[in-house]
Amino acid sequence: MVYTINVRFEWDGKKAERNALKHGITFELAAFAFDDPFALVVDDEKHSVHERRHWLIGDSGEKVLVVVFTMRPPDGNIRVVSARRANRRERRIYEESKRL
Repeated sequence: MVYTINVRFEWDGKKAERNALKHGITFELAAFAFDDPFALVVDDEKHSVHERRHWLIGDSGEKVLVVVFTMRPPDGNIRVVSARRANRRERRIYEESKRL
């Protein structure tokens, strides 16, 4: 069975600019990490004060990224909060999970 899911992304334009300057990662590039079939998603309970946040570790096609995001009701849009290159530990976790 094949499922088609239309995912929409949103973000704050000024936050996206600051993120690109700080981390060298655009939110447009970060959106590609959600297409990775091996991507890991973890709840970010520490930073889920006003809304539930999640971390995604996935390959954007260029590099392994960590993307912090929320799901926006009622339509379920993915709101990108931040994106950066995965550090060594995060890349190891990602690579090890692909072997399972």
